Amino acid sequence: MGRRDLVVHAFDREQVEALVVTNHGPRFGLIVSKAVGPAVIRHRVARRLRHICADFVGQVSPETDVVIRALPGAATASSAELAKQLRGGLTKMNLLVSVSEEP
Repeated sequence: MGRRDLVVHAFDREQVEALVVTNHGPRFGLIVSKAVGPAVIRHRVARRLRHICADFVGQVSPETDVVIRALPGAATASSAELAKQLRGGLTKMNLLVSVSEEP
């Protein structure tokens, strides 16, 4: 799901029987390429995204793998804007579970 500064991809592990995964909970992966900027900027963007993803762990189904690709605009976007874009992408793909559905 494309956003201005992020592209969000998701994969449901329940759909693949041959895949053996031992950890529980959603997994988040980050792609921050050199197009985002020099190493210092890329690491800053990755740190921001890791922190933002931690807030979504309880809101995404445990069987879901989420991959977030940062686009060059992510280098200048605020953390609040990145969080808003991630929430929008997850919502658009119907990946956020409501609080009432959580155990």
